[in-house]
Amino acid sequence: MTHMKSTVYKLLPQTSCERGILLTVRFLSRFTGVFILLFPGVMLGQQASSAAASPPADQPNSTFSANVKVVNVLATVRDKHGKILSSLTKDDFALDEDAHPVTIQYFSRETDLPLTLGLLVDTSMSQRTVIDQERSASKTFLDQVLHEKDSGFLLHFDREVELLQDLTSSREQLKSAIESLQTRSPYDRDDPSGQGAPDSRDDSSQRGGRRGGGSMRRGGTQLYDAIYLASDDLMKKQPGRKAVVVLSDGVDRGSKETIEGAIEAAQRSDTIVYAVYFKGEEPFRDHGGFGYPRMGGGGMGGPMGGGRHGGNREPEEQRQDGKKILERIAKETGGRMYEISKKGPLDQIYSNLEEELRNQYSLGFTPDKADSGGYHKIALKTKQKDTEVQTRDGFYLDR
Repeated sequence: MTHMKSTVYKLLPQTSCERGILLTVRFLSRFTGVFILLFPGVMLGQQASSAAASPPADQPNSTFSANVKVVNVLATVRDKHGKILSSLTKDDFALDEDAHPVTIQYFSRETDLPLTLGLLVDTSMSQRTVIDQERSASKTFLDQVLHEKDSGFLLHFDREVELLQDLTSSREQLKSAIESLQTRSPYDRDDPSGQGAPDSRDDSSQRGGRRGGGSMRRGGTQLYDAIYLASDDLMKKQPGRKAVVVLSDGVDRGSKETIEGAIEAAQRSDTIVYAVYFKGEEPFRDHGGFGYPRMGGGGMGGPMGGGRHGGNREPEEQRQDGKKILERIAKETGGRMYEISKKGPLDQIYSNLEEELRNQYSLGFTPDKADSGGYHKIALKTKQKDTEVQTRDGFYLDR
């Protein structure tokens, strides 16, 4: 059954609208196993034409041989004053894998190589005071950071994860999707039965995006699921540099994935996560079914991906530190966390992000044939004094 799901997914059409629906269905299939029951007509009617039009399954970076396992490490280097250093050479770096030195075989400065960029926007009620600022600044950011050979996508998350704009090089399409961003109404109701019965006060018709089925309507803010879905479904097969920018208060409510699962998915897909932290407001809450449910509640509990990870089920009284959560995700994937404040408005943060994305180093090495499968730690340093190297903590090796 698992193999059949994977095959059908590759054969389905990949237009923006169809893929938006497909991602929701595939996401649901991780939990329910009812993929074939949902769209039998689409699967049977579109296989031949889509198979002919689909791109090759693997598009390796042209710099490396497709037959050699190369670990790519993107890094940003700053001096003691926080200024980005962009003129270092390969000889300025030293790289360790599991505390053993490795030879840097490939090196380049990533100033103009193609970039795949995703925006993941928290549209839960806690973000309602910043959503207008996010729309305006995000459109300007994409105008500045996306060049002709770059591409991007937009995904929002609250009680569900939804793809508003699939991968595209069109800034106009991305800006149009950003304009549709809107936080949920405080009167938008959970569906505790999981049957998808609509609530009369649901504001989905005013959101500008496609809505998933009722079984996606769990209470909360599905941050971990959003990072997992963006990494595993959208970024995994993209070549070159990959980064997502997450705008959120960092508090997850209702994800099926854990923080560890989200980080692993980003690391496996070589995706850097940059986080923009905005504390936001406390969500509207009561005990009669409105607002967010209690942390331990919900009838759709259980692991994601066939039992690989546990769900996020902390008790309500155990409050999460969203800032620390975002810091951890960013650090372990090689990114950075920024905090919105009066001294650091979003447009300034985006300007800093643009500089960082255009001044990265790319280093590559081939793991030893004797290396076991699984997770391996890496440590990258420079031979210059008083420098800070920002890169991911490790990589996964499949054997």
